[in-house]
Amino acid sequence: MPFKIGYRTLKTAVGATIAIAVAEWMGLEFASSAAIIAILCISVTRKNSMRVSWARFVACMVGLVLSAIIFEIFGYHPLSLGLFILCFIPAVLPLGAKEGIVTSSVIVLHLYVVGGVSVHFFLNELQLILIGIGTALLMNLYMPSVERDLRQYRKDIEEKMQVILRELSVFIRNGESDWSGEEIPELDDQLKRGKALALRSLNNHLLREEDHYYHYFHMREKQLEIIERLMPYLARMSKAVTQSKSVADFLEELSTAVSPTNSVPYFLLRLEEMREEFRQMPLPTTRTEFEVRSSLYYMMHEFEQYLHVKERLWANKKDKTRQTSES
Repeated sequence: MPFKIGYRTLKTAVGATIAIAVAEWMGLEFASSAAIIAILCISVTRKNSMRVSWARFVACMVGLVLSAIIFEIFGYHPLSLGLFILCFIPAVLPLGAKEGIVTSSVIVLHLYVVGGVSVHFFLNELQLILIGIGTALLMNLYMPSVERDLRQYRKDIEEKMQVILRELSVFIRNGESDWSGEEIPELDDQLKRGKALALRSLNNHLLREEDHYYHYFHMREKQLEIIERLMPYLARMSKAVTQSKSVADFLEELSTAVSPTNSVPYFLLRLEEMREEFRQMPLPTTRTEFEVRSSLYYMMHEFEQYLHVKERLWANKKDKTRQTSES
């Protein structure tokens, strides 16, 4: 396996170096703790970094005050440290600062080692905390763009959706197929990874509340769920009937239209026309034909839901655009 250094590893190394260098340049005691705090605060997203940094700052402040009180009353020995931990953890949890427990423990141990409270000590620790957190926030200003990766995920997902719909069309048209269906679990995995990446991208934008890619992948997930629901009904189609060709043609055309663009109104109209056409046809004469036609009707209903899922995505986009233009 080739040796590879990720951007987060590089940021952590640079951040720790800057933090300890600044702390030593300022002549602070326990300068290495600034590097530890910087390492702990560097995160994968800007929003998470802000949240974690705030939690560590709050926990450190609470820890300093509480430890000073306990150590001054009960003395600087192991039992006092244990009492501090018993009181400290329940105190910071309601403040939403549990991520800062480890960081604040490092700061508190400085007080334990020094063995006395002073203004100089508090200023020293406060500067260490600010240097560590500030350096981490500075490092987290850089987050590589994942736009190209998101576009590639969307392209790969659409290609797999096209294959799945096309294979469904072949099966319905012929009543059989040698398709293995391997694209379905592959598509499910790609959708999960795409959503995770889109969520990470969203959390790297402090002022953005919604992400089109995230909603797009979520929409495709819902559509895949509908396709998976159809699979047992396909197994019942042991033969093709008159209506099979129309449904197969519909799916084949739908497969060529898989894209981010909005073609929903056209295909909803096609479905309605097919329903009307089927109503005019003679009733089934055999049990097998009845079962196949029932499955086809059910599939048409499910693909109507499939289209409505995408229609809701476009409706939400229009609402957001209108609200932005009006504000």
